[in-house]
Amino acid sequence: MGLMPADSWTAERIPALTDRTFVVTGATSGLGLATCRALAARGARVVLAVRDEEKGRRVAASIAAASPGTYLEVRRIDLADLESVRDFADRMRAEHRRVDVLINNAGVMAPPRTLSPQGHEVQFATNHLGHFALTGLLLDLLHASRDPRVVTVTSVNHRRARLPFADPTGARGYSPMGFYNTSKLANAIFGWELHRRLSAAASPLHSILAHPGYTATNLQTSATTPIWRLLLGRIGNPLLAQPVDRGAWPQLFAATDPAARPGQLIAPGGLGELRGHPAQGKLSAAATDPDHGRRLWELSEQATGVQFSALRPSS
Repeated sequence: MGLMPADSWTAERIPALTDRTFVVTGATSGLGLATCRALAARGARVVLAVRDEEKGRRVAASIAAASPGTYLEVRRIDLADLESVRDFADRMRAEHRRVDVLINNAGVMAPPRTLSPQGHEVQFATNHLGHFALTGLLLDLLHASRDPRVVTVTSVNHRRARLPFADPTGARGYSPMGFYNTSKLANAIFGWELHRRLSAAASPLHSILAHPGYTATNLQTSATTPIWRLLLGRIGNPLLAQPVDRGAWPQLFAATDPAARPGQLIAPGGLGELRGHPAQGKLSAAATDPDHGRRLWELSEQATGVQFSALRPSS
């Protein structure tokens, strides 16, 4: 479906990105940092959307040292806090005429049950609701681009989840990894449903999904539940995971390559989509279920107060 063979694409194939503006959430470590470095190396203007501004400035300095002359901007956002998301979007709209690509990358994994400032389970709030709101609030800036894209990063774990519509905060039953998987399914449903609504509205904006397979990042090592730090970070990463620069390839392909198509999931092309070069991935049936898309969209609008007014359902 337009992708290169799974054994061929690397970040060296990223085209020149001069004058294109990318917003990357979760830019200070892991996949986000690797993504920002690769984009800057090709001349992109990069907005590092970060929770810790001091760390963001240090990261930006390291990127600038490797790619002199690159435009880098550090802006604070706490995706778990919808007020912070609105503040970030307001500043972007005040100071930028367009955003060419939004990469919804940031995430948290497997903490003890915690609620966001607005009362949502923190993984669902950070990984999904914050990105849903951010995308909707930046929609006008994205539509001002010639080739606008939204890349939403999900996980192979989305196939193990179902949405807890009856208990969305985990009040009656909480599993750290279960709710992580739920948030990643929400990412997948959102990316696909956004694609469907953009297509119905004849929008030039493309919604593309990506996942990194099994990649060694601090998401596993910083999981706040000790058993998952042990299993994923100390055991799984050294034995099974691919390096973070390679893990970023699918989202970089989705964000930059002309062959990436709206509605696609870009994933590692190896066995089980766990490692390898970018290739067409497989979304679960739950991710593309129209009823799931409608219900999650309605829940997300109600939870965030953000409506994609230009993309009303066609039916």
